[in-house]
Amino acid sequence: MSLQLGQTAPDFDQQSTEGLIRFHEWLGNSWGLLFSHPKNFTPVCTTELAEVARLKPEWEKRHVKAIGLSVDPLESHGAWAEDIAETQGHALNFPLLADADKHVANLYGMIHPDSDPTVTVRAVFLIDPAKRVRLILIYPPSAGRNFAEIVRAIDSVQLSDWAKVATPVNWEPGKPVIISPALTDEQAKEQFPQGWQELRPYLRMVELPD
Repeated sequence: MSLQLGQTAPDFDQQSTEGLIRFHEWLGNSWGLLFSHPKNFTPVCTTELAEVARLKPEWEKRHVKAIGLSVDPLESHGAWAEDIAETQGHALNFPLLADADKHVANLYGMIHPDSDPTVTVRAVFLIDPAKRVRLILIYPPSAGRNFAEIVRAIDSVQLSDWAKVATPVNWEPGKPVIISPALTDEQAKEQFPQGWQELRPYLRMVELPD
């Protein structure tokens, strides 16, 4: 992947199921979840897009806009959307980019030629309101994504922006977090007056208020 964490997410203009998307303008001050699926009218993708639609309340809580992409043409998206609604019980409620010219896919490195040169892999990009790439996940075409994990990862990234903390293995919201080693104990006392558990000088666990 040529695109790396912390870099500015490439801007683009591309057609979608909700009209022309000017990406940075469309994002505005929101977070963005840009994800690719290999091909329309395929079984795994059908289940994934319905799950993203089902999770719309969770995206909204986190000020995240979801947007999908495949290299299929726009008319194919419309016909497939009917299948998604009928088979999965969730109609699409976010735009799907029709990236038939592979412009966006190439900008974001979504096509891995040694996997399949004709379709995108299952790529996920979390983009913050400053348009920086904050998370990248890549799955092979055969493996459906766990969107509960993606929600959890968004929570972790957003929490680290709010407080100087990191999240430990298998962390979930409400569980203790790790105070950044960049903070001295004196600085930590100011930010975390509730105190913490010091397992090692570099491993200080703290519970955050709701």
